[in-house]
Amino acid sequence: MKKTFPLKKKAPAEHPPYLSELEIRSLSRRLRFDSKSLIRERIEYVRSAPDPAKVVRLIETTRQILFPQYWTFPDSPSGPPPKKAALALEAFYHLSSVQITSSLAHDCTPPQRFCASCLDRGHQYAADFLKSLPQTKTLLLKDIQAAYEGDPAAKSFTEIIVSYPGFFAVMVYRIAHTLQRMSIPLLPRLMTEYAHSQTGIDIHPGARIGEYFFIDHGTGVVIGETTEIGNRVRIYQGVTLGALSLPPGAGDLYRHKKRHPTIEDDVIIYANATILGGETVIGKRSIIGGNVWLTDSVPPDTKVILKTQDLIYLPNPDQPEL
Repeated sequence: MKKTFPLKKKAPAEHPPYLSELEIRSLSRRLRFDSKSLIRERIEYVRSAPDPAKVVRLIETTRQILFPQYWTFPDSPSGPPPKKAALALEAFYHLSSVQITSSLAHDCTPPQRFCASCLDRGHQYAADFLKSLPQTKTLLLKDIQAAYEGDPAAKSFTEIIVSYPGFFAVMVYRIAHTLQRMSIPLLPRLMTEYAHSQTGIDIHPGARIGEYFFIDHGTGVVIGETTEIGNRVRIYQGVTLGALSLPPGAGDLYRHKKRHPTIEDDVIIYANATILGGETVIGKRSIIGGNVWLTDSVPPDTKVILKTQDLIYLPNPDQPEL
């Protein structure tokens, strides 16, 4: 008779989940991470990585520094505004340096948690990140202005800053893009995926987006890694700026090539439009109508819309007469 034991200490009396000792050993052997399986399955042993909770805190701290009149936290430093600002920047520097160093250590060779080089570069990149915040704020103020001018429902800049999901997603993207340009792994993507989870707006930190950018409503927007967007571009909910599908096994071949479209200055893209392909260019001042599907370029000053649908109006027999 096979020796068995319960997986849980308090298993239900009627039908306890039992496994044989042989089955447990077999599962353990199949799940064990050895060097051969790592190479075969291309799974990386995580030596170091940013802490997701600390990444969220870094986003919140950055937002607090950029717009201190709107956000404070229970552990905010006390004292006069200049002292509070200085202490907040110091806390930001220490928080960002640890997460940046963790990101760099993930790709460190040979494997080690925090080598001297990772520590040194982590502190240097954190200082550069801190110095970049004034430029990031300048870009964000232009994005706020674009939102205010493009949306009559916006009653104030404050409303946009504190409540618009599109602005939050763009703010996190601009922060993450700075780190992406420093070639820091993992951390930028964790940031934008947090914004994605909060807003439904998926912007890859590698995308290049110009000034005065506005995403209205925003749910379902996708902007791929190699997308290039010019100045004063406005897009609506459900827009996809994506890549054409690849044949099986072609990921490595296209990994560092342009796969997503280019959107030039002053373009408007309405809801649920899909624009695909690295060679697709939407020319300046063009308008792409809702639900349009494009894989070809559009010249400047062009309006692309679907042919008017044939709508059928039928009486509703279930509607009671008034």
